[in-house]
Amino acid sequence: MADNNNPGNFANRPKEEVQQIASKGGQSSHKGGFASMDPDKQREIASKGGQASGGSFEPGSKKAQEAGRKGGLQ
Repeated sequence: MADNNNPGNFANRPKEEVQQIASKGGQSSHKGGFASMDPDKQREIASKGGQASGGSFEPGSKKAQEAGRKGGLQ
């Protein structure tokens, strides 16, 4: 097996560290994000149907069409 020094890989971390992270039940990764927002703020954002992010592409642009085509192939 190849030497893999990726610290994100639990197999490469000390057993005690892995146990400490696991004991938090998935809550150690971050404390922010949509799920931690006030429910009224979540509803406000959700009501915009994805338009709140601004999007990555202009609707109908060649870049958007290419990205959609690539996504459809996966």
